[in-house]
Amino acid sequence: MSISWVMTSGDVARIRFAFSPVWELVASLRTLQGPARQSIHLPWLKAVRPRLAGLDLAELFALVPPSGYIADFVTPPPDTPMPEFAAELDRVRRTPPERARAEAAKVRGADPAALARFTADPEAGVARVADTLEAYWHGCFAEFWPRVYGLLERDVLRRSRQLAQGGARELFAGLDPAVVWTGERLLIDRPWCDAGGLHGDGLVLVPSAFWGPTVAVMTAPYQSTLVYPVLGVGTLWEQGPPPAPGALAKLIGRSRAQILLALAEPATTSALAGRMALTPGAVSQHLSVLSGGGLTVGMRVGKQVVYRRTPAGDTLAGAP
Repeated sequence: MSISWVMTSGDVARIRFAFSPVWELVASLRTLQGPARQSIHLPWLKAVRPRLAGLDLAELFALVPPSGYIADFVTPPPDTPMPEFAAELDRVRRTPPERARAEAAKVRGADPAALARFTADPEAGVARVADTLEAYWHGCFAEFWPRVYGLLERDVLRRSRQLAQGGARELFAGLDPAVVWTGERLLIDRPWCDAGGLHGDGLVLVPSAFWGPTVAVMTAPYQSTLVYPVLGVGTLWEQGPPPAPGALAKLIGRSRAQILLALAEPATTSALAGRMALTPGAVSQHLSVLSGGGLTVGMRVGKQVVYRRTPAGDTLAGAP
């Protein structure tokens, strides 16, 4: 099935990128149900499998089946470029019950009993689903979000430059094989979706590490949204940095060199400590020195501070 969206000059002018922690969380439910679908995430699966014993995901699995349509209300399009999980979860909680019921009724190939329970009392169902999403986030996803976020951020920076330099044609040419831009229409090869169309509010582009191998779309009554697989997902679960090159280690110290190399991918102090076999306090001291030298910078993501290399740090680390 091919979707054809007419894009006016106003729609093109309002193209924007955004990240969505809730979308990644919901997409990961499909990875749980079908590990072979995205074997690249097996390291994450091995880490979280033991944590699932205390979670009842049956209702979520019913609304988010292994394939086909998923209930849109569990993935509200991000309304800011970098929404926090708590804010997105609040939007899920505020879903009108009748909308949730109608969307649940469109899901196919899922658990009929779980769907029947949900549609019988959608207000209570939305509350249960939101509570389960919150428990699943804290138990299985929150600690990995900075790593995922770093990958998404790099993709958005790359594609934002494409849009600025080559316009919509260059952006969509490299977005995904399922997406074709004709100059007037955006053609999307996407099954299980209503044709819909843009409705004067532009288009939100959302990169995803867990959604794939193709794209997803949302439209009215939601903000028009196109979710696409992020580039470089194969690097997401690489373990540890390479050994610090001798010259760099002599220049700034072996531990600082290893941390600088590890920050090819943004990370928190605790994540770096685990990878470096150092205490969080020691990593924090090294980061303070690296930041003071203009080689790294910290940015707040929710309640955490995620560190990344600056351009100067990239140059010193020999990044391309």
